[in-house]
Amino acid sequence: MAVLINFKICDNAKECGGIQACPTGALSWDEKTKKILIDNSKCTSCMKCVNECPSNAIHVAKSDLEYKKLEKEIKEDTRKASDLFVDKYGAQPIDPDSLLEEDDFKEFISNSNNKNLIEFFSQDTIECLLRANNIRKLIPNKDIFFKKVEIKNSNLLKEYSISKLPCLLVFDKGVLLGKIEGFYGIDKAEELKNKIIKLIEHKKKIK
Repeated sequence: MAVLINFKICDNAKECGGIQACPTGALSWDEKTKKILIDNSKCTSCMKCVNECPSNAIHVAKSDLEYKKLEKEIKEDTRKASDLFVDKYGAQPIDPDSLLEEDDFKEFISNSNNKNLIEFFSQDTIECLLRANNIRKLIPNKDIFFKKVEIKNSNLLKEYSISKLPCLLVFDKGVLLGKIEGFYGIDKAEELKNKIIKLIEHKKKIK
């Protein structure tokens, strides 16, 4: 019974949820090396650390055979931690400049003379970064401004008749052109991109 961490897709943060969830101290933070440490002599295979890892980087092997299999998969994994540090649809924003405060949203939209792609999200609906799309790569041109708004009350949801988060909304000079509700994983990247393009090119505005 042993813990393995795929550091290729781990942000190696002191605030790691796996560390906080571990009841025995099998996972800990080393201030000297600034890394997550593993002490498998303390692991009881409770799986709490696995359940707390949003990027699915933590694994628990229950046998030597499973350990070797997981070790091989990690070694052959071509992903890298930098894949986590981009703004993705349905995930907590990485870039603070992309985050727009809920109270400032109306003023931002009203004063804008451009088209804007706005993502509404909440802590309750955040999806795993590794399953989410890099939203900026889906925007067809640089003339579209992208912002994320964390929804903490239901006022904006009611105003725009939104029933499911995350939700993408396209505005043209402050007027809503359309919206896309619900999460789209990387397997639906092309579908989401086509929906975004369709909204951006849409001329009829929603009253």
